[in-house]
Amino acid sequence: MPDLIRHNGIHKDEWTLVPAPEKGEELTLPDGPALLPAAVWKENRDQYAGRNDIGIWFDSHEEPEHYSDLIGDLPVIAVNFPKFTDGRGYSIARLLRERYGYTGELRAVGDVLLDQLFYMKRCGFNAYALREDKDITQAEHCLNFFSNTYQAAADIKEPLFRRRAS
Repeated sequence: MPDLIRHNGIHKDEWTLVPAPEKGEELTLPDGPALLPAAVWKENRDQYAGRNDIGIWFDSHEEPEHYSDLIGDLPVIAVNFPKFTDGRGYSIARLLRERYGYTGELRAVGDVLLDQLFYMKRCGFNAYALREDKDITQAEHCLNFFSNTYQAAADIKEPLFRRRAS
């Protein structure tokens, strides 16, 4: 099992990210917890209802509002970053946390680099599957690179000027 950063610590990743099946193929579930493509999960959600070993993953082009009334019971939602330059996953994370009230584990997967971790945390991610060639031991430093932030975000609800006044 590969390692994962979760809540500032290194953990074994027990979840398997299941790729979208090709047209005409059936989805094969692995043994153990699985992250299914969001569209596949939505089509078959009755089959997976009440299972705490099934989560979903969004690709960067998918719109989370199509799932807003269905995601509350999911233990894990992953957002795929197909390229580190694709920033749409940050918007998906903010929407899931702030507009749709998702409180479970929100993980970044795909082309996730160390220098992105602090900003991903600000958008609401709390788990990170780094690209394999990156040093996972540097993640804690990168997650906490800045000691203060000016803007409000998913991780800190008030801007600095309001925090200083209290």
